[in-house]
Amino acid sequence: MKTKKWWLGMVFLVLMFMLVACSNSSNDKSTTKNTNMDKETMKMDDKNSNMDHENMDMGDMEHSGSGKVPKGLKEAAKPTYKVGSQAVVKADHMEGMNGAKATIVGAYETTAYAVTYTPTTGGEPVKNHKWVIQEELKDAGNKTVVPGTKVTLEADHMEGMMGATATIDSAEKTTVYMIDYTSTTGGEKVKNHKWVTESELSTK
Repeated sequence: MKTKKWWLGMVFLVLMFMLVACSNSSNDKSTTKNTNMDKETMKMDDKNSNMDHENMDMGDMEHSGSGKVPKGLKEAAKPTYKVGSQAVVKADHMEGMNGAKATIVGAYETTAYAVTYTPTTGGEPVKNHKWVIQEELKDAGNKTVVPGTKVTLEADHMEGMMGATATIDSAEKTTVYMIDYTSTTGGEKVKNHKWVTESELSTK
């Protein structure tokens, strides 16, 4: 009788150990699975975040414009680069711009500003955008606006720019040019791009 009870006790203990082992194994698998899922989620979040930044940096730029200029903008009397002439772009406002061959469409005397603004459509601030000109600042008049001044933009070079509040980063009295050019990265023809300054063009 004692022997039978002893064997029953042993069997019970063995069954208990097996149940505990199975339970731990299941928990380990579940933890591992959840950890892997968390890592995949983090990777997807990082990928989406990078795509958002790329789209914000380049995707909203208007490559071609209408050719219409702001009211009151005066044509340059003796521009270095005459309308119809060729020049090489030395600016990188957009991908494929630097080094591109351009045709001068228009040349105007004004003040060019680099500005930082938050798009009216939301999102992160656009820093040091080049360029907006005197005639694209609301109620700016003829006086050069000093850096640090808050202004309202009346330019539509990028989505969310028109009507946005901006801070003047820098100001430069110069000749600005409207240009046609072919992107160096893919052969895309860009028409009536506004603006490049005289220092951003070269004969070679």
